[in-house]
Amino acid sequence: MTLKQFFKSAGAISAFGIAMAGMFTSSLRLQADNDDRDNNEAKRIRRGFDAAPVRLKLAGKNPDLVGLGSYLVNVVSECNGCHSAGPQSQYAPGGNPFFGQKPAITNPATYLGGGRDFGALVPGTPNIISRNLTPDKTGRAEGGNTFAEFLRTMRTGMDLDHLHPTCSPTVQTNCLPPPFNGELLQVMPWSAYQHLTDHDIRAIYEYLSAIPCIAGPPAPDPRHNDCG
Repeated sequence: MTLKQFFKSAGAISAFGIAMAGMFTSSLRLQADNDDRDNNEAKRIRRGFDAAPVRLKLAGKNPDLVGLGSYLVNVVSECNGCHSAGPQSQYAPGGNPFFGQKPAITNPATYLGGGRDFGALVPGTPNIISRNLTPDKTGRAEGGNTFAEFLRTMRTGMDLDHLHPTCSPTVQTNCLPPPFNGELLQVMPWSAYQHLTDHDIRAIYEYLSAIPCIAGPPAPDPRHNDCG
């Protein structure tokens, strides 16, 4: 082998070694990123179970999804602030944090049962009342809605109950005047939640399927729910 051939061969081996080292380093970095992601989600799941204010029904449920859903519902979003009957009954006696009472104690009798009155969007229009998110006798969240229906609402804001249609010459009762679109939920911040991943939305649904049912009046009351 000539000296030139030797250096050419050595250069090729060196380049191969550098490439392999780069691939190995990238693999380690990817593994570390995956480990960090898994560890972070595990922490959220544990925190979610700690934050759940009611006894959960985990039979037939994915516990990891339930825990993550609780984290999103109770820690990140605090959904009960809107989907309870309001500040007067959101907390149990002696457990209202806004009175300086510690620890905060959520009232299980109203938890996510809906009924908060947000008033009218404009004078003369119907008051917007928050919906009951608890499962019905079927065990499905949001009063019996399927996950596909729940996902559609979260992605598009579609009001599947059609409680307040858009006013028209033939619809003049309990309706919303243009430019409000009565097909869409007008108070729920679905325009922000629509950017959640499918995994997160599935976790929220799984959690809402695991909380106790709160019965409500018959439809079309927004609090309607049949616990069976």
